[in-house]
Amino acid sequence: MKKLRVVHYLNQFFAQIGAEEKGDVAPGIKYDPVGAGRALQQALGDKGEVAATVFCGDNYFAEHQQDAIDELLRMLAEREPDLLLAGPAFASGRYGVACGAICQAAQQILGIPVVTGMAEDNVGAALYRKSIYIVDSGSSVARMVQVLQCMGALGIKLATGESLGKPEQEGYLPRGIKRNEFAARPPAARAVDMLLAKLHGEEFKSEITPPKFASGKPAAPLRDLRSAVIALVTDGGLVLEGNPERLEPGRPTRFTSIRIGGIDALDPDNFDVFHSGYDTVFANQDPNRLVPLDAMRELERAGVIGKLYEVVHSTGGAHAAVESATRIGKEIAERLKDAGVDGVILTST
Repeated sequence: MKKLRVVHYLNQFFAQIGAEEKGDVAPGIKYDPVGAGRALQQALGDKGEVAATVFCGDNYFAEHQQDAIDELLRMLAEREPDLLLAGPAFASGRYGVACGAICQAAQQILGIPVVTGMAEDNVGAALYRKSIYIVDSGSSVARMVQVLQCMGALGIKLATGESLGKPEQEGYLPRGIKRNEFAARPPAARAVDMLLAKLHGEEFKSEITPPKFASGKPAAPLRDLRSAVIALVTDGGLVLEGNPERLEPGRPTRFTSIRIGGIDALDPDNFDVFHSGYDTVFANQDPNRLVPLDAMRELERAGVIGKLYEVVHSTGGAHAAVESATRIGKEIAERLKDAGVDGVILTST
């Protein structure tokens, strides 16, 4: 078997360019293993060679994603790799998104196998786990060598066309893909086996993974509403007239931010309600029925609340995947927290 040509993607920190102060560095390339790439080369052994390391600053990638992807793909195409490995990003959200995005682009456009690694709760995993192979790295960088070994082994199998085992066998995050297999015993017998094991306190594993729903701790009540900054947020699909940002009416992957400074009420000539989960006729006739800006302005003028935050964050919540909804909620919460918002009125359908 010929030695595989491997390109490794890293962010500015792991490429040894610099820390946060170098987060805006543009895409670049080095023609040998760098940093963690040396451990990757050892993991590949004589089956693969890290022919180049491509890198990009996390901030640059986040702010210029398409430009970064285009430039990185150009560099990759010049090296003609058999395999792209990215990261691992562990718990770093921006790095995880970059790893997932460049891997997905390389897989779709260059047609090469790709593998990255990150923690299961990384936002990049929620975005890309169904389209690419992501090794579950956990959040501790101390596992770097083990994760690189797993990424390398998985990548070699993909590049050579070797069949893969189940996620728990190969170390990658489940992708929601199910394959038919012949079983030695029928379902009823296997179900009885699991029941007996459970009754006897023995270990057993369900053949169907139940969904995980996180529980949130209620926030403490506001001490003084009269001095509080209150924001309006909705999953009811409020958009600017014509939906210029093309917010999805259902199965959302993002949200939109609408500025309401200097506006006392939502005019139906300037705002639309775009949502596939309910009849939006009445909300489109008067968007204040969905997002009560008019009532909140009255409370603001009366001194009931200290101030209304001048941005409404909106998404369409119909048929939302749990992973996407969780990510969207976290991103909105981070923005509100950074803006000094004290409380939120979340309206729905």
